[in-house]
Formats: sequence, structure tokens, C-alpha cells
Amino acid sequence: MNVYDGQRISSMLCGRGMTQTDKLGDADLIILNTCSVREKATNKVFSELGRIRDRKKPDSLFGIIGCVAKEAGSDAFRRIPELNFVLGPQSYHKLPQILDNPDAKLLNVDLSGLEKFDELAESVNAEPLAYIPIQEGCDHCCTYCIVPYTRGRELSRTFEDVVRDVHKAAANGATEICFLGQNVNGYKFSLADLIRETAKIDSIKRIRYTSSYPTEMTDDLIQLHGTEPKLLPFLNLPAQSGSPNVLKRMNRPYSLELYNEIIDKLRKVNPDIQISSDFIVGFPGETEEDFEMTCELARRIKYINSYSFKYSPRPHTAAALFTDQIPENIKKQRLVILDEILTQTNREFNESCVGRTMECLLEGPDKTGKHMIYRTPYMQQVIVEASPFAPEPPPGRAIKAPSAPPLEGGESSTGVSEPNNCAPDLRHDPPPSRGGADGAFIARPGGGSGASMTLQTIRITSANKCSLRGEFV
Repeated sequence: MNVYDGQRISSMLCGRGMTQTDKLGDADLIILNTCSVREKATNKVFSELGRIRDRKKPDSLFGIIGCVAKEAGSDAFRRIPELNFVLGPQSYHKLPQILDNPDAKLLNVDLSGLEKFDELAESVNAEPLAYIPIQEGCDHCCTYCIVPYTRGRELSRTFEDVVRDVHKAAANGATEICFLGQNVNGYKFSLADLIRETAKIDSIKRIRYTSSYPTEMTDDLIQLHGTEPKLLPFLNLPAQSGSPNVLKRMNRPYSLELYNEIIDKLRKVNPDIQISSDFIVGFPGETEEDFEMTCELARRIKYINSYSFKYSPRPHTAAALFTDQIPENIKKQRLVILDEILTQTNREFNESCVGRTMECLLEGPDKTGKHMIYRTPYMQQVIVEASPFAPEPPPGRAIKAPSAPPLEGGESSTGVSEPNNCAPDLRHDPPPSRGGADGAFIARPGGGSGASMTLQTIRITSANKCSLRGEFV
């Protein structure tokens, strides 16, 4: 979702004649697009804001948008008095107000509706992958999760509005559509019907959705994984824990029997489907037996591209008040053990792909320019040596090739994540004056690339626990 938000902000300010820079000292407008799911991420935002304050031009505007902005509210101005704006995830469309009145302090963290989708400018970026939000917020209120506070209760966009955005994305050159939502399969106008409608568009070749909630996996949606060839054979279905006791304390009201039944149904309709998950270790009250049940679930399901996290207390959540918190050293030990299991199954699946030929989606060059990055139907990254015969990448893209876990901040990834705009994000190179229509932001060269250019047949030649290498066929 943060990636999508960053793209829409780019389009909005690009429409005001702004251009991007990677040089902080040149920028007139600096935005941090933030995520507050993890405590360390929130702390890093304010550390980064302090660094920006000390290094930016004296007359540059800077501030934060997204979930940390909603969490901090007016307190952000107390912590960093020089901030110019603090905008929540439903109000970043109001950012031009600070350009029109740069001497003001702009605070808006309202979560009352989805008006941003009506007010934001249409995307001008030509990308092979289009993120399309269909709902925001979450009503499940897991005891560890801050999302209901920072993103609000569930709101679904109308079916017609979403379909309109899909057609616009296709017209701009999108080959893959990814439907987004904090509880995406809880979309009240039927995610299955939305996928069917999208699949009718000839130029759209790949469809997926994230993030899912187990109890929202309807039989209609499950069956679609076996009947719709454009729906990718990959699904992220977070389990969070393999212990019934821990799931109950997390307020995740599904049984392991139901979760396993969903996986079995998916694999029955599509034996090729691969499952990803998220896990939290060291949740308050988690015993060694509880943790071993999580490990056993991971061994049995054989997840790929999964994420494991140490429990992190968050404000406005019930679990932060639980008295049976787990010591940090135990959380670290359990994270290492679970990550070893997830890494092994991920490596095994990656190695099983060697010799296979797959149709992969182009993401762009790596930072060296010597390799191209593609993504398989299972969301693995494939690194291919660049050559004069390779297709042209989308303009303005540079992607870092994957490295081994663990990630900083007490979390591990056994796969490769999608681009993350959490913080910092979007620094921009302005025309000479500040404010008004002459402010600074981002622009990418236009021009689409059709499916024949963005999808390539690649033979997998080698693999490790994080990524694949391949060659054009």
C-alpha cells in the first residue's frame, strides 16, 4: 500500500511541474512516506527527520505522511518543530496546500473516508505492474496490530471505481494488476468478481492480491485459483502462529483446522500454487510448546517467500498491556529457529525451479546496470544478465538485487520483498522558486511498454535461498 501511495503522490506533484532529485541538498520538498507496524520503523522515521532537518536547504519544506503521521499527530511537531506537514494515510492528497502556503503548518490525520481516490490526479507513470487499492482499514482488531488505529475501519471502494482504475492502468501499459487492501479478500463487492472482470482485459496477463485474511477466503475465491489462468499461483495467507492459544490471544478467530483446510482446498484446485505467510514470534504468553507448534506448521505447509518478526509492542493495542511479555533474548532465539525452517523450505523450492522455463515480469535494471530483475509467477526475483537483445526496462527504475536475511529491526525474510516506500521516500529537485505551482517533486519519463516487452520467457539456471538466476529463452 505504501508503494501505491508513493506512486500517487508522485503523479499528483508531477502534475505541478515538479521533478525528482536524489540529492537532499538540492531538494525544495522532502517527504517521508511512513509505516508504523514495527516500533523500530517509527523510531527510525524521527531519527531520519532530524537528519533531514540538519542537512536540507534552509527554505526547503519537509514532513511525513502515512501511518507514523497518524500515530504521532500533533506530537510530531513537538518532536521536530521545524516540520512543515504531518498528513495521515487518508489525507496526503492535501499536500499541495503546503506548496500554496509554505509558511503554514499543515496537520491532517483524518480517517473519515476515501475522498483521496476522487481528488488525486490520475497516474502518469507507465509501469508494467499496477497497484490498485480496493479497500483500506481493518475491522479484525488483532491485539498486536496498530492498523485499525492508523488506517481506520474497513472501507471498500465501489466496484465501478476499481474497474475504471484497472482499465486506466491497462491503457498506461500495465501487464500485471495487484489488488491491495489491509484485508483485501474482505472487499465487500466481491474480490472474485473483480478478478473475473479484470481477466477480460486482453493486455492484462497477471493478476494477484494482498494481504489476505484466512476467514475471508471464500470458496468462490478459492475455486478461482483453479479456473482463472491469469490469477498467479501464489498467495500470501498470514498464519501469524501455529498455536491455538496464541491465536486466541491475538484475537485471530480461526482454528488451525480451518487454516489447513483452506490450504488443502487451494492445493486441490491448483496443485502448482505456492503459499507465503507472516509469523510473529515471542507474542506475550507464548510458551515453548506454542512456539514449536508454529515451527511444525511451517514445516508442514512448506511456505515460500515468508516473513517472520519478533513481537513488537505498539501503542493503542491490547497486547502491549499484557503482563506476560517475553524477554528479548528469547524472542531473538525463536526468530532464528523459525527463520532457519522458512529459509530451508524457500531454498528447496528455489532449487526445484532450476531447469524450469517461466514467463517472468520485468521490473528493471539492478543498480549496476549489468543485470535485469524479473519476477516469476511465484514472486521470486530472477536476475538475468543484461544484453543488447534484452527488452528495454521501464524508465527511471533501479532495483537492488536481493541479499540474504535477516533484515534490520528484528525481522527476517526468506523471500524477496516488493519495493518498500516506508521511510524515507521521495526527495525532489525543484525549479528555482518554492511553493505554488513551482514546487519540487517527482517526474518519470512517460511511455508504456506492452506485454510483449514486459513479460519474458526465462529459463532458471541456478538458485539460492533468496533468489534465482536465469537466461532468456
